[in-house]
Amino acid sequence: MEKRPNILWYCTDQQRFDTIAALGNEDILTPALDRLVHQGFSFTHAYAQSPVCTPSRASFLTGMYPSALGVNGNGIPEYPDHFADRLITNRIAKEGYRSGLIGKLHLASAYAGREQRTDDGYHYFRYSHAPNGPALPGHDYAAWIANRGFDPHEILKPSVSKDEYRRGETVSRFSGLKIPTKESDNTPPDLHQTRWCTEMAIDFISRNKDNPWFMSVNPFDPHPPFDPPWNYYRRYDPATLPGAHFQDSDIAFQTGLADAGVDFQARARHPDTLKAREMQAAYYAMITQIDHEFGWLLDYLENNGQRENTIVIFMSDHGETLGDHGLVTKGVRFYEGTIRVPLIISWPGQIKYNCKTSDLVELIDVVPTLYDLLGFPIPYFTQGRSLLDSLTGTAQTSRKSVRSEAYDCIDYPDGTKATMYRDSRWKLVTYHGKNLQELYDLDSDPWEHRDLSKNPRYRETFKRLIQASFDATVNALPRQEPRIAPY
Repeated sequence: MEKRPNILWYCTDQQRFDTIAALGNEDILTPALDRLVHQGFSFTHAYAQSPVCTPSRASFLTGMYPSALGVNGNGIPEYPDHFADRLITNRIAKEGYRSGLIGKLHLASAYAGREQRTDDGYHYFRYSHAPNGPALPGHDYAAWIANRGFDPHEILKPSVSKDEYRRGETVSRFSGLKIPTKESDNTPPDLHQTRWCTEMAIDFISRNKDNPWFMSVNPFDPHPPFDPPWNYYRRYDPATLPGAHFQDSDIAFQTGLADAGVDFQARARHPDTLKAREMQAAYYAMITQIDHEFGWLLDYLENNGQRENTIVIFMSDHGETLGDHGLVTKGVRFYEGTIRVPLIISWPGQIKYNCKTSDLVELIDVVPTLYDLLGFPIPYFTQGRSLLDSLTGTAQTSRKSVRSEAYDCIDYPDGTKATMYRDSRWKLVTYHGKNLQELYDLDSDPWEHRDLSKNPRYRETFKRLIQASFDATVNALPRQEPRIAPY
């Protein structure tokens, strides 16, 4: 019997869509990801279903919208056990796959450095939510540091308290910029959490070379704070980078949203006061470090004869504002930088390679695509759409629209509820209960600086999109059990 394909699912944290050289960013160094672009199929318009971690991750691991799962925000005590069998890791473990998790999971609160697990299906579990917090049992990255002869307390960053979290980007060790120098470095590469992820991934592969395996690798970077090692930061000159997408009118607009109570981890400031170019350099450096480690994994698969039989997925859970509109970090905003993410899928000889499409897709489409690639039935509850026809070139499977949602998604006072709907040209954002909307023409205003929601010229477009967004929200309700009889 032919061996089932392996799966390497590499998911970074808070990486924007526009951070890969081969997909159009001439200022960033990503040779390994460029190689994957040439070896695979790139979806340049892939959208996360939430702008924050837990709902997004629960969503793309099940193929369901966050609200359909009831997993709407960070900080929840546990992922619902009654939906454990909807996690793809649970289902394929029952089909004989050896399943491994390395790094972040974040299906539930990780405030204390650990989280309550459900029946997630992982046989191999090497956990490190973030490179900070106490060096307690169960923080496998901290144990790895100790095993290498170093004191984890000197490497790990302190945890952020609830009060500090609420103060967001004003707390430097939460979202600040830590520019390294040759003499005063941040965490060096050989002790970095991203390096630990690579070593644990290779350990998992070596243990399971005779079994079909599924490996989920989840480094914390490029999540803030912006603190790359010197060896990577030195490759960038902030003065040569383009900086944030910003217009002076953004400050007043963002201030209006903040005054209306819309939750976000920062208030708008001019990019110059944010040191946006230095921040961009640090963020790019963190991605270049990820790229280096990811390339090491690809080389390992090739050198050990497993690349041809391994499906590789590279993506992120959501994006980062990075100074756009005067903002940094994340929250209830649906700008392209915050919810549009990389998505590259590669399987040599089985799907098309060196292909790029601007077709609209959602991250909930990844799970049904995997079921299709593996030859497994797609479960009835799955709300995503398989991309197999696009990957094989047999047909187009693009969506006419995509949506994202934020229902009290971060631990901020307002508990803001908002939804986003976009089609090939227009984007509508609704802040529910606030009589606030945003409407953007992405053809003429791709970085969303001109809100047209109150412009009478676009009244009919606005009304049409309100109806379409409402219909999409209703259609995001969880699917019922298949009907077996008329009553």
